[in-house]
Amino acid sequence: MTTPSVTIDLDKIEHNARTIVGLCQAHGIEVCGVTKVTCGHPEVARAMLRGGVTTIADSRLENIQRLRAAGVDASFMLLRIPALSTVDAVVDAVDVSLNSEPSVLEALSDAAQRLGRIHDVILMIDLGDLREGVLPDDLVRLVKVTSGLPGIRIRGLGTNLACFGGVVPSEENMRRLVELSVEVEQALGLELNWISGINSSGLELIAAGKMHTRVNHARIGEAILLGRETTKRKPWPKTSQDAFVIHAEVLEVKSKPSQPMGKRSEDAFGSLEQFEDRGNELRALLNLGREDVDLAGIVPCEPGVEILGASSDYLVVDVSATAGKIRVGDELTFVPNYSALLAVMTSEYVQKYTLSEGKRMGR
Repeated sequence: MTTPSVTIDLDKIEHNARTIVGLCQAHGIEVCGVTKVTCGHPEVARAMLRGGVTTIADSRLENIQRLRAAGVDASFMLLRIPALSTVDAVVDAVDVSLNSEPSVLEALSDAAQRLGRIHDVILMIDLGDLREGVLPDDLVRLVKVTSGLPGIRIRGLGTNLACFGGVVPSEENMRRLVELSVEVEQALGLELNWISGINSSGLELIAAGKMHTRVNHARIGEAILLGRETTKRKPWPKTSQDAFVIHAEVLEVKSKPSQPMGKRSEDAFGSLEQFEDRGNELRALLNLGREDVDLAGIVPCEPGVEILGASSDYLVVDVSATAGKIRVGDELTFVPNYSALLAVMTSEYVQKYTLSEGKRMGR
């Protein structure tokens, strides 16, 4: 296997999806599986679908186009608000998109008419996280504009939490979402199919039985892929946290001082790091760097390996505690968090291998 690389255990992803879907279904919530952190990897999407998600969502139009080209049989949702310059491509490739801007909705309507399509939308409300969405006072006006657009169908209302401002789903903001939905339905005579209130940050609210019964749609990625809820990054019960493993090869092993020698300045990334004097250390140099991964987001799998730092192309680790067992040519492995997984899946220098029932299936 070429390194650096990341192995993707499809069976664990399918199992995680089935666990999360089971929890949500027991509370009347449909799950949309989010593939964006894997750059729309087709086999990851298929594993999610086998685990019971009903829709595949991604924030990048290119990823959805990739999934369609790979023959993934699903309904697709675009999570990032469409750009005006891409409305034709969005209507062509995407079944549902999240929206908050009247001008974009009007352009989607024009595109839908040109292409002879009906394009579904979820209108987004900002309930405090301060990312996408109209403020509550502007919601009815947005719905009125949207409901009159030919080729556009309002599928539901939604909100996004815990991504930008870190605002967690609560009984209060979910109740407010439902109140706004009822206000829209009564004012305009609509029946909303989806009230899309949560992502992986809402699992504890569901499990505690405190989710409003009218919230019936969730957009979930991290809990399925990494087995963690996202308010405290706690492992979710009965899920795997190691569906993704990063592999790097040892290029050099040498005993070196623990502190740099000579007059110092900032490093290549503008930092002046402090180094503790620990005497000589047995250091290994790996073929994984900041260009490939978020250094703060990886944890070594092998006991006795300590991450010291990284440059663009090298990861430096202390292997003194391994008693000389690490050799040049060995592979060391690391489990990524969300930010590290996003980086390695995006990096063209990191090979991706899928595993199912112990067999490598290829990129």
